[in-house]
Parts: sequence; C-alpha cells; structure tokens
Amino acid sequence: MAKIDYARAGRYFLLFDIFKGFALGFRYFFAPKATVNYPHEKGPLSPRFRGEHALRRYPNGEERCIACKLCEAICPAQAITIDAEPREDGSRRTTRYDIDMTKCIYCGFCQEACPVDAIVEGPNFEFSTETREELYYNKERLLLNGERWEAEIARNIELDAPYR
Repeated sequence: MAKIDYARAGRYFLLFDIFKGFALGFRYFFAPKATVNYPHEKGPLSPRFRGEHALRRYPNGEERCIACKLCEAICPAQAITIDAEPREDGSRRTTRYDIDMTKCIYCGFCQEACPVDAIVEGPNFEFSTETREELYYNKERLLLNGERWEAEIARNIELDAPYR
C-alpha cells in the first residue's frame, strides 16, 4: 500500500503553487520596468549592430568603393549587384551598386569582406517602407545613407577596431 505524504497533499489542497505564482507576479509588478517607452526612448545599440546599409566616402569626398566586388561574391543571399568601369586615371569605381534589401539577411559578410570599409551596415534600424520598390537601394541612396550616418559609422568602426 502506498504511503500518503500529508505535507504534499496539504500544499495541493491549499493551492500553494497558485499563491506562490501570485507572489512572484506581484514582486515583478512593483519592480522597475525593464522596457522603454520606445518611440520616445531608445535603448543603447552595440557598435556591432547591423542595420541599414550605407556606402562611405573618404574625407575628401571621393567614394571609397574600388569595385573589387568582394561583397557581391561573398553575399550568401546574392542581394548585391555591382557594375564597374575603369577611370581615365586607371582606377576602378562602380557605375552601379545595388542592394536588394528584401533579399538581405543582415549577416554582415559584405562589411567584413570590404578591404576599404566602403560598404557598412549602419546604426539605423528604423527604415520601414510602404512598398517593396523602396527596399531596392541604388548607389545614390547608399551614398546618401553614408553621408547621413557617417559620424556614427566612423565611431562604431573605431570602437570595434580592437576586435578585428
């Protein structure tokens, strides 16, 4: 015959687990909230955060991309398309640099493969659109993103430099 555990039966009968759950809930109910008031407050972002893509320029205004096409080759989603032509001075520059953001998986491989830090994923994570066509980024849009976010991008690259 099975032995009866009276302490355990008493806890079941008095609904001990339910009261224990209520106590836990009340403890967190009165504790400071962990969330922020999002549109008005934003939490800190890591320097390694991967957001909206941007093409950077050198301080003299010349675009950094040397059309090596390493970012296009390494992109696992095949979201990057680059066309290039040589210049009169013999250097290569892109004539077309397109990113299909609907394909992009934000892996950061393009940024890691770039030898001159031309393509980067910036700190902007609020770039929702109403149509898919707005998520096809061309060279002009990427350069504008680079100009808009250059200060933060440069700071993030500087903070991340010891870990590269």
